[in-house]
Amino acid sequence: MARKTAKTLPGTLADKRAKAGGKTGPKTQAKTGHKTRKGDDPSYYPLLGRALLGIDTPKSANVIFWALAALCVVLFLLDFTYDKHGHFEVEHIPGFYGIYGFVMFTGLILVAKALRVLIRRPEDFYGDKAVDSEDYPKDQLARIKNDA
Repeated sequence: MARKTAKTLPGTLADKRAKAGGKTGPKTQAKTGHKTRKGDDPSYYPLLGRALLGIDTPKSANVIFWALAALCVVLFLLDFTYDKHGHFEVEHIPGFYGIYGFVMFTGLILVAKALRVLIRRPEDFYGDKAVDSEDYPKDQLARIKNDA
């Protein structure tokens, strides 16, 4: 009976092993420099985990944004397709809840920015009672220069 093998993603450790003939013994471990763990190989990931591997790329942020924008437009347009039975007259306006939600969320952000100005404290507000106010010996601090 033939052994089942999982599909491997290009450029992964499992892909390199598959190209090398599937060798995974101690000699292969010595060549790769580390032992294979179950969590390191994407072929062991669940289906949803493999599907979401590329979600943190810069390109995917634009895709997610435009997909959400398209979903909002579709839901707004669907609001015109059914008869509403609201308690107030304003609820019968098509798209009312979408517009109301957008306006309220924008208002919430603006209020939070204004509130930030009122409750902000200076950096040394707690003075010598702050956790990070302890003086460290200068000769024991590792100074790293980040200037390139």
